Amino acid sequence: MSFDRYSLFPALARYDSRRHDAASVTADPAPQQSQKPIGQILVEMGALAPGDLLRSTVLRQREDTRIGDILLAHGMVNEATLYEALGRQYRAEVANLIRMPPDVRLIDRLGADACLRKGLLPWRQAGGTVIVASCRPEQFESMRPQLTALFGPVRMAVTSETALHEALLRSRQRRLADAAETRVAAHESCREMDVRKLTGMLSSLGALGALLFLLAPLAASILLTGWAVMTLLIATGLRLAAAFAQAKTARFRKSTFSSRRAQTTLPIVSVMVPLFKEREIATRLIKRLSRLNYPRELLDICLVVEEDDTVTQQAIAQTDLPRWMRQIIVPRGGVKTKPRALNFALDFCRGSIVGIYDAEDAPERDQIHKVVAHFAQTGPEVACVQGILDFYNARTNWLSRCFTVEYASWFRVILPGYEKLGLTVPLGGTTLFFRREAIEELGGWDAHNVTEDADLGIRLARHGYRTELLHTVTEEEANCRLWPWVKQRSRWLKGYAMTYAVHMRNPRRLWADLGAWRFFGVQALFLGTLSQFVLAPFLWSFWMFPLGLPHPMRAVLPHDLLVVLGGIFLLSEAITVATGMVATSTPKHKWLWPWVPTLHLYYPLATLAALKGLWEMITKPYYWDKTAHGVHDPGLDEDHLEGQTAHALATQTPPPAPTHPVPFLLSQSHRVPSEPSRSIQTPLIRYPTTGPIALAEAAEAPVDFAEGANVEDQAFGALPVPGRRLTFGLDMTRRSESPALRRALNAATITFEPERLRPAPKSDPAAVSQDKGVTHPGTVNTPDAPDWAHTAAFAEIPRFIAPPESA
Repeated sequence: MSFDRYSLFPALARYDSRRHDAASVTADPAPQQSQKPIGQILVEMGALAPGDLLRSTVLRQREDTRIGDILLAHGMVNEATLYEALGRQYRAEVANLIRMPPDVRLIDRLGADACLRKGLLPWRQAGGTVIVASCRPEQFESMRPQLTALFGPVRMAVTSETALHEALLRSRQRRLADAAETRVAAHESCREMDVRKLTGMLSSLGALGALLFLLAPLAASILLTGWAVMTLLIATGLRLAAAFAQAKTARFRKSTFSSRRAQTTLPIVSVMVPLFKEREIATRLIKRLSRLNYPRELLDICLVVEEDDTVTQQAIAQTDLPRWMRQIIVPRGGVKTKPRALNFALDFCRGSIVGIYDAEDAPERDQIHKVVAHFAQTGPEVACVQGILDFYNARTNWLSRCFTVEYASWFRVILPGYEKLGLTVPLGGTTLFFRREAIEELGGWDAHNVTEDADLGIRLARHGYRTELLHTVTEEEANCRLWPWVKQRSRWLKGYAMTYAVHMRNPRRLWADLGAWRFFGVQALFLGTLSQFVLAPFLWSFWMFPLGLPHPMRAVLPHDLLVVLGGIFLLSEAITVATGMVATSTPKHKWLWPWVPTLHLYYPLATLAALKGLWEMITKPYYWDKTAHGVHDPGLDEDHLEGQTAHALATQTPPPAPTHPVPFLLSQSHRVPSEPSRSIQTPLIRYPTTGPIALAEAAEAPVDFAEGANVEDQAFGALPVPGRRLTFGLDMTRRSESPALRRALNAATITFEPERLRPAPKSDPAAVSQDKGVTHPGTVNTPDAPDWAHTAAFAEIPRFIAPPESA
């Protein structure tokens, strides 16, 4: 419903006092003494059961959210009833924004983007007072001075966040769409880049090179070969340094969960999932994101869809989305790019941490917990966390195997090494998480850049922020078809060229922002990468030496110099292979070792992509070449497996009817009775055998991740993981068993099983006498139970809640 825009973790101490009134929906400031807590109002209205109020009160003790968010997320009340109760609590009118639309002139005075960020909507004017509808009434008094200075006397009305968003979209959709294209400052964006000048420069360089080859082909070959070898030497040196830096620090990597017992609360996390023409992705996406074990009331998944993308909209319309997942439709605009869609959706997010997933992503179950814990242990200068990307369809063909090796080298060795070396970290397009204040300060993403992630990594560094790599894995689909692979890689390389051109418009300013070392890193990464791929044919000529063929420049250059150049080339190839071997030394990837040497045949495809990208820089610089998803996705078989599992369960003898609702549990491999030798991997969400259930209800089901298996094992049938070995400190598949992590897992388990948080029942004297005086402790009253849960389990019941009918 809302988010708090204060600093994520350092300032939490200022808000500790507000958690004492656990039965109130407000966060800051606390209600006046004459106001009843919202929980009491809902109970008196008959809209909330006392037991549900007690459970939501306990959950709020460890969560940085309002109790109203908890009630809505768990379906304890509906939105209309909650805001009716809020109107009673604050003695305010509940605004009907459909019957009486807001005054757009008042909205423009505050700004539509500011309305979204602050949860305010200047509604109408009554006499000399402006009535401002708010979906966060607890924050209204703190904003009253600003509103009074802008509008004069103001009075608060209450409205839901859903109604506020819909009213703004109906009245000011175009302004929000235009703002999404220009959020980034002009001097840091490529939207005002002189395309004609860039086109003329590239055309002139091409014409000059062609003329030089016609007049002096040998001299041109020597010049370009020398440049290619120099950039190759720099890139190989950085790759080697990054590998050693990663190896030096990997063995001392600390657990994500800190052993400190600091009292912190879990924040709301928003995750944007940009979608475009995803026909089959909706059901699989909900299932995969439902594995995340972060509390549902703190999870805000935003499906970002283009206005003219009727394919995806129809797929979502046929799916009953859970409460924590919603669709945001992006209006048409001057460009249609992923960063523009992210900019538009950013103001609709509720979380103080904002993340990005792709449509086909399958993140680890505890990934959000790891991200939150990492931000809690770092300072505000760490604005971004980048996870590790991997593929679940690596065995599809040769291209997918090589793609997997490349990603393993990049995300498990090179990028962590760059971070340790203090270089600028170029971001990936998914599994990114930001502090909201930092990303808003930078203006979001450059809507005109087709490689917005790499550009954002440079801008973060220029503004003094840091990006850190987090050891959590998200699996996605490898692009394993030849021409789509070339198209995707050409977009990436075109974006590299655009990013380099934008930030090098003023090299002196870039040097001042980054410093000499990181400035050198930008040159090596962007200019070196482009040079390597474009001039790769000149380097391939050195394969003539081991093949015993005469080199074209043997008659011009000294023999010893040619040997040195050829040795540098062969050494770089050996280092590339060694890096790939190290990156795939984990048990999950070790089967890829025989395919690592074939990278010599894989990287030449990028030369074709680089030439295509440079041509598009001249002809259509802002064109976004869409990558198709779901072509080689194991999730396509999930529905078929569900049918097989349902048939298998139907053939079994039905168990006795339970006395309580059947929980939705994460399923494991089940064996079909009629085929004892055949094991079928059932879908991750197990449906009850008593009847069908909506997907949204299954997605809302609590998940127990303390004893769950790895996402890769559950979803894609990974091979059993052998005992841990020393693998360059890159073994991402084995979970830590540290006491700190175990305490965190136990705490989260209790969070998702609120029944365990009820007060322990009183012991039956008769039972005690029969057991010879031996008493049995409650569920959470155990020596290894977390302190907060132990305390919460015996919290006093509010006085206005009736006692249970029977023990």
